[in-house]
Amino acid sequence: MEPAPDFSQTEERSDPAIGDDSRRSSLELRRELAEAVESIAATAMPFGKYGPKTFPPDGMPLYDLPVEYLQWFAGKGFPTGRLGRLMQIVYQLKCEGSDSIFDHIRNANGGRRQSGKSRRRSIQFE
Repeated sequence: MEPAPDFSQTEERSDPAIGDDSRRSSLELRRELAEAVESIAATAMPFGKYGPKTFPPDGMPLYDLPVEYLQWFAGKGFPTGRLGRLMQIVYQLKCEGSDSIFDHIRNANGGRRQSGKSRRRSIQFE
């Protein structure tokens, strides 16, 4: 039987997504999330299926993008830069069931933007 590994001598590795200091306080994490949500609230999809051509004048807000669309980006690769990082955050929050974090923003902006065209239904009775 092999002895259990001794982790006391291993050096801590920091996660590049988190930064050099992986022991951040919950207050710092809360502040970072609040800043991210503010940025997400102010950003609309600038291109593609949910861009300004389909959803004028600015495109669909990132927080209202369908999870399937974000999942496609997760498989193919998110855009580089700030937009891609914000899309990743929205995708992660939606996958974890935390989409309600955007409800106060939606309510302040008139509710959820519909992603599809509304269809007229016609029911005929004889």
